[in-house]
Amino acid sequence: MSSRVAVIGAGSWGTALAMQLARLNHDVHLWARDPEQASQMQRQRINRRYLPEFPLAGNISVTADLEQALAQSQRFLIVTPSHAFPDTLQQIRPHLTADTGLAWATKGFEPGSGRLLHEVVEEQLGPEVPLALVTGPSFARDVAAALPTAVTVAATTPDFGATWAALLHGSGFRAYYTADLVGAELGGAIKNVLAVACGMADGMSLGANTRAALITRGLAETMRLGKALKADPRTLMGLAGIGDLVLTCTGDLSRNRRLGLALGRGQSIEEAVADIGQVVEGIKTAEETIRLAERLGVEMPITEQVHGILFKGWSARKGVTKLMERDIKRETE
Repeated sequence: MSSRVAVIGAGSWGTALAMQLARLNHDVHLWARDPEQASQMQRQRINRRYLPEFPLAGNISVTADLEQALAQSQRFLIVTPSHAFPDTLQQIRPHLTADTGLAWATKGFEPGSGRLLHEVVEEQLGPEVPLALVTGPSFARDVAAALPTAVTVAATTPDFGATWAALLHGSGFRAYYTADLVGAELGGAIKNVLAVACGMADGMSLGANTRAALITRGLAETMRLGKALKADPRTLMGLAGIGDLVLTCTGDLSRNRRLGLALGRGQSIEEAVADIGQVVEGIKTAEETIRLAERLGVEMPITEQVHGILFKGWSARKGVTKLMERDIKRETE
């Protein structure tokens, strides 16, 4: 059964999810913040900046009028960078009810607090509005190309999770659902920081052994933080955790990995971000992850090194050396 869905955010990921929803015969109202971009996309039927190879289906309408997009829709999906999430939530808040619910495909924490995004939403909306997160190993370009993809929908109620899984499921796109919103959020956020670490190691030509060690021990860090927040460890061993982690740490479509590659090769952060030309979530997420880890007393040495390199001018090569010279300890806790 088709629905009318507002996709709020016309970057690469928002556009790709709009394409997936359109393939399944939903009417999609895609909101772009920039009126010029919205006009160009609606007129030319393409997202020339982010996904120029993939035309927009006829059942996707693009607008810069947020009120119009919301008024014409039954379901709402936020797909903005994490730093824009709180403001976007404020704008759409009057339209949210227990019937519409709210879903998002944003990965990260609230800027300045380290809070999980569902905490921000629940504080503003209360417990009556059902919530869902779409996450997992999914590059926008692959989804736009209709290549096989599997994701997790984590939701506050089973029915709402199943609803969003059904909205997205089909045409080579498989959607699972879970009740563990905390674990799904953590996996989707922290993998961006770890991808920067893996990119740096590869940029310095440190080899596949180093990359494998960083992925594995990075997962251990995420599991420790998840335990402190009472996440289900099975979530972090699934698509939303290790699945997204492996993809982002090894795939060169990952902006976070590309940032790390550039830093490992000696570029500055400013040069690397300018070359990438899009938001690199791992930068802000590194800061918020450290904030959260310190508050909970959780040890996260790889994340700490990435944070130091990004914000304190630490050397990437010395950071890897420091990690490898840590004291002997048990692998499992």
